[in-house]
Amino acid sequence: MKIARLLLGLLVITLVIGFFASDAAQLLTLDNLKTYQSALQGGVNAHPWLAGGLFFAIYVLVTALSLPGAALMTLIAGALFGLWWGTLLVSFASTLGATLAMLISRFLLRDWVKARLNQRLEALDRGIAQEGAFYLFALRLVPAFPFFLINLAMGLTKLPVRTYWWVSQVGMLPGTVVYVNAGRELGQLESLAGILSPGLIGAFVLLGLFPLLARRSLALLKARRVYRGWPRPRRFERNLVVIGAGSAGLVSAYIAAAVKADVSLIEKHAMGGDCLNTGCVPSKALIRSARLIAEVNKAHQLGFSAASATVDFAAVMARVQRVIGQIEPHDSTERYTDLGVEVIKGSARISSPWTVEVNGRSISTRNIIIAAGAKPLVPDLPGLDAMPMVTSDSVWELRQQPRRLLVLGGGPIGCELAQAFQRLGSQVTLVGRNPRLLPREDPDVSALVISSLQQEGVTLHLHCQAERFEHMNGQPTLLARSLDDDQALQIAFDCVLVALGRTANTAGYGAETLKLARRADGTLETNEYLATRFPNIYAVGDVTGPYQFTHAAAHQAWYAAVNALFGSFRRFKVDYRVLPHCTFTDPEVARVGLSETEAQAQGIACEVTRYGLDDLDRAIADEAAEGFVKVLTAPGKDRILGVTIIGQHAGELLAEFVLAMKHNIGLSKILGTVHSYPTLAEANKYVAGQWKRNHAPQRLLACLTHYHAWRRR
Repeated sequence: MKIARLLLGLLVITLVIGFFASDAAQLLTLDNLKTYQSALQGGVNAHPWLAGGLFFAIYVLVTALSLPGAALMTLIAGALFGLWWGTLLVSFASTLGATLAMLISRFLLRDWVKARLNQRLEALDRGIAQEGAFYLFALRLVPAFPFFLINLAMGLTKLPVRTYWWVSQVGMLPGTVVYVNAGRELGQLESLAGILSPGLIGAFVLLGLFPLLARRSLALLKARRVYRGWPRPRRFERNLVVIGAGSAGLVSAYIAAAVKADVSLIEKHAMGGDCLNTGCVPSKALIRSARLIAEVNKAHQLGFSAASATVDFAAVMARVQRVIGQIEPHDSTERYTDLGVEVIKGSARISSPWTVEVNGRSISTRNIIIAAGAKPLVPDLPGLDAMPMVTSDSVWELRQQPRRLLVLGGGPIGCELAQAFQRLGSQVTLVGRNPRLLPREDPDVSALVISSLQQEGVTLHLHCQAERFEHMNGQPTLLARSLDDDQALQIAFDCVLVALGRTANTAGYGAETLKLARRADGTLETNEYLATRFPNIYAVGDVTGPYQFTHAAAHQAWYAAVNALFGSFRRFKVDYRVLPHCTFTDPEVARVGLSETEAQAQGIACEVTRYGLDDLDRAIADEAAEGFVKVLTAPGKDRILGVTIIGQHAGELLAEFVLAMKHNIGLSKILGTVHSYPTLAEANKYVAGQWKRNHAPQRLLACLTHYHAWRRR
């Protein structure tokens, strides 16, 4: 087998080198076609079968060896053989050549690629087994990249040869007809005046419109395929039905109502979703109360000899509910009803791609947006269900403060709530499986957060595996094991807060009935337009990811609503390039774009500029002189690739960089912007100044040194 591969590889290399070393490559040009057209046409007329066979063989060889010139030969076929015979020759020759190229690639490269990228290749094979024929048809019908690359790439898969043949034959036929027709029109061109002939103009119009028409035809074909078996209503009651009234659902409904669409919004729990009721709003209210007691505890640093405060935990939690109540009208049924949204309280179930059932009523709708959100992930740990346990959803029901709080998870939720409860008086122990907190951030960021939590008294057990829960000596106890030294740990507690992330809500509203695909992480699978496998059903927010942020959900909602309502005219791909996020620990952590760790992992060249907040006047005055601003830029340029800020009000400071990245504003422009003194925002200007100093023109400065010395004489 190895000898056969070697011989075939040498033969292919020899033929390719021979092609480029000879004049063959130079012959395949439009100029030569016009020069020799009369002679070639005479040969075709005199010996049509011989000419056709010779052309067929050359076309197969060019295609099989992935040589340049196939497109031009298709035009030549039209010029020499006419539309019908040219199409027949090219259609079968191109399919045969493509199949041979695929088989050569499979024989020479598949085993080599499999040995190095086995997991990725297995995943690709699974996808090809399910949708291989349709995927290949899409590539053939709409050539987004050269056909020879398709031939080579498909050779690495397990797509059957028979399937490859017939799909290629059918998929390439429309394009072949268009190109052969263009060649026929070019072959009839006798003077420059002929360029304006209706036939040639029509041929070029077809060439230009073909990709668009092919994409539209393919979309219709795919839609017809996916909707098969589902009866379509003759008319629709609604333009849009939105399932879920969290951030994503509210924004979707708001946009639809703003453009005067008939929209229904269905929510089975509370308006506002997780963000208002169990997430962003209550956690920030709790953090605000915790920050006050932390300020009191460091009053001596601000010149007070004595200051004290007593935490009333029940009152703190009551305030959390009061804050929710104050914000609630922003997301209320009344407000959205006034905006023109039909708000329905009840459990929705999608019964077909165009109908949603709720409270015994069936609503027909042209489009559906699923904004079902997510719920806390609770691990299947032995004994956990018998423990006094809360999650990020249920912790707000506490009115008696846990004396010893165990937090499982070192992500943003775990870090925020661990610090808040420690400040309010609980003794908090945080257990995380990762070696550091906030593992998606840079190590220097994690180190500062770890230091802050430890200084405030939080006990950290990182790189630690929770194994089971038991009652020992009458106390709830976690049995865990250190992954560093295999040491067993026993941690007694009064209440455990599970903060291990959130899992998408994909059951209970008909996603199973429609067989909506799910990703490996459990989220609903959507395309770049946020559509599911049904082009009129979209998913937004935590139910689809990839970012579980309220502002990300709102960002997605705009794309989904606009694509649902106006996608027949134009659709927009969701843009995640400039998406900030913030963890509200003290100090805060805020980031947009690449982190230094991500840039290294992805092999992206960049420069890192860092400014420490311990140098900033306002931070020093506020006793908040810890943290830094770190900016990643393209090498030698001030174009911003990513920014990480850790420090007081980092989330507010980040906004300037988010604006700069969104509108391609570099560090030089930030440096040239006046910032009020003394403010924390000056840190943004100073990090830009640090970048400028690092790129100072040293030769020019040396010349200026001599110039000023000369002026002093």
